[in-house]
Amino acid sequence: MAYNGNDRGGLLSAGGVLSIVAGAFEVIGGGLMVALVSLRIPLRLWFSSFWPGVPGSWHACSWAGVPTWLIVIGGLFVVLGIIAIAGGVSAIKRKSFGLSLAGAICAFIPLNLFGLLAVIFVSLGKREF
Repeated sequence: MAYNGNDRGGLLSAGGVLSIVAGAFEVIGGGLMVALVSLRIPLRLWFSSFWPGVPGSWHACSWAGVPTWLIVIGGLFVVLGIIAIAGGVSAIKRKSFGLSLAGAICAFIPLNLFGLLAVIFVSLGKREF
């Protein structure tokens, strides 16, 4: 069925919403990661409450090299999440296909199921722009 410009398809809207949801999870997760490391909250206590069988040698790890790479990864998640949210809004408003697809890809980068579905739905809804 050809797109006639009058009706709004559900695939692009669904892709935009999924991109926004995945981006929000990335921003929250990355922000928490940066905040926990910046405040020097011991992650071993947090991890041991979820996984009591974590080996004791892991608990003895030093904070020397941990904060730098955790802050970088957390910051990267925040940036990817912001791009995903902007792309989702662009998909819902049907403004820019490039930004919408970039946002969906940024939502998928941490291997998120919502991001995969967003990439598929935005790609299938290209004719709606």
